[in-house]
This record gives sequence, C-alpha cells and structure tokens, in this order.
Amino acid sequence: MSGDPDSRVAPLTPRPSSIRLGFPVKVIGEPLRSHDSRRWQNEPHLSVSLAYLRDIFEYLHRKQIRVYRLAGQLAPYLTHPGLPAFHRQIEECATDLAITGDLIRAYGLRVTMHPAHYVQLNAPDDWLVQRARVELAASATLMDAMGLDADAVIVVHVGGVYGDPLAGRERFAVHFLALPEAVRRRLVLEHDDRRYSFEDVLWIHRRTGIPLVLDTLHLRCLNPAGRPLEDALPAALATWPGDRRPKLHFSSPRTTLRTIRTPLGERLQAPLPNQHSDFLDPFTFIDLVHIAQRLRVRPFDVMLEAKAKDLALLRLREQIAQFAPGLAGVVG
Repeated sequence: MSGDPDSRVAPLTPRPSSIRLGFPVKVIGEPLRSHDSRRWQNEPHLSVSLAYLRDIFEYLHRKQIRVYRLAGQLAPYLTHPGLPAFHRQIEECATDLAITGDLIRAYGLRVTMHPAHYVQLNAPDDWLVQRARVELAASATLMDAMGLDADAVIVVHVGGVYGDPLAGRERFAVHFLALPEAVRRRLVLEHDDRRYSFEDVLWIHRRTGIPLVLDTLHLRCLNPAGRPLEDALPAALATWPGDRRPKLHFSSPRTTLRTIRTPLGERLQAPLPNQHSDFLDPFTFIDLVHIAQRLRVRPFDVMLEAKAKDLALLRLREQIAQFAPGLAGVVG
C-alpha cells in the first residue's frame, strides 16, 4: 500500500448530508479485522492494528461511510502495568500513525473511541481513578499521534454509583477537571441506561463544560425527568462548541428471545429493552431526522449501535431511500 494517501483516493462523489452515519469497530460486510487481538505471548503490536485499520478505511471509503469508532484495544497491552515491553508502541509506530492520520483526512473520516467499562473517573478509590487517567491519556496520545482534529473524541460514561449517585457525579466533575488539558479536550460524556440519566450528565456539563452525547435508547430506558427527545436533542447539541460537530448514539431495542443456560439446561427468556438489536428500526430513525429538521438544529453525526454493524448502516440507508426518499440529501 502506498505511503501517499492522496494517491489512493478514488474519485467518489461525497454523500451530501447534514447527518452522517457511522458504526463501531467490527466490520461484517467484508473479512476485515479491527485490531491485533492476539494474546501477549504472541507479541501483538499497534503496527499490525494500523495495517488492519487502513484496510478498513479503504472499505469505508468505497461505501462512503464517514464515521467510525476505533477499537479500544488498538494498541494491545499498551498500559498493562505488568508488561512494560508494550508501553512504547505509540513511539515505535510514529510513522505509521502519521500515515494513518493522513488517510483519515484524505478520506474525510471522523474516528472516535469508547474505552472499556472499567474506565471510571468517578471511582471512590484512587487506584481506580489513576487507572482511568492512564487509559484516557493513552487514547488521547494515540489520537494526537495521528494528528486528528477536535472531532476525534473519546466517549466516556460517568461510572459506577458506589452507593451514592450524587457523590459519584460530583467526583466525576472533580476528577475530569484535574485531567491534563490534552485529555480533557478529547473527552465527551454519554448518559446511561441504568445509572446516570441525561439530567445527571447535563448537571456535570454545567460544571465542567464537557460536551454530551445523546443516546436515544438510553433516554427511553432511564429518563426520570420525563424529558422528551424533542427537548433532549437540542439540549445535547448545545453542549458542543460551535467549531466541533456533535455526535449522537442511536440503536433499537432487541426483540428476539434470549437463550439462558441454567443448571437444569437451556431456557428461553424475553429480550432486555436496553440490549441492541441486530438491525435498526428505520421508522424511529426517520422520526429522529424529522425532529431535527423541525427544530432546525445544527448538523451532527450518528453512531449506529447495532449488532450487524456496517450491514445495519447500509440497510438503514436503503430503507430511508425507500420510506423517506426526501431525506436522501440529509442522511449519509
């Protein structure tokens, strides 16, 4: 593959859209790997992950997909305290990271990250907070090494309740403000489906300025204030500075039966409403777009969280064209 990304850009006409669609990590439509997932004994490395990633970017470019979530373990064992041999992967891949960043810009991509659940800035234990700081700093350094702009964000949750949710959100605000500026400027905050509501993260935003990611399914699952989507959408978008493009998360609840293993054998259970479906409800998404149009909100990106990943995105595009052809120039 050539080191000059501009030489690889095919003359595709960009999809004209004010709402861009993306998907997280795994590609299903082609046999592509998102990162080097080998165990430490096999010496995995960021350089391998970046080679996989550049192949994914070629796929995204062909499909005119402009938003993508990077794997959280792009640099395997980068921060593992017991494996120092992996700690210098970013420095070792400086050239590869620069080339990858060039390709991201050449293809007009927006990439984001979403760390694992154990990254909890609001933890009451100092060692857990320090672990979160190290993980977030590593992710921010990785993005900086690719030369990514301010829209390359790291999405975090408030964290655990630890017996006192009000104290938990206060700790998040304090620990967030104590982070280095290079980390703070990458972080954005998403509300939960079970612990911290949209109102909780809005409270944190007012004290820290951190931008908020609206998750439409989480708003349905945990909304003690009864805030309607018509109100939550502009409220979330308003938390983003004018020079940064907001992002949302959209998913549909799972409706298929679950198979549960018990000591007496397998049995079927009803689906959980906070679990993601394989594909997406096109009518609910179309309603979201109509709300955005009616409110005349600013352009934004939508991360589609569905188990079918890129296939769910491509199918949603087709269904929008079928059921709401007037939105063809709005959603891309």
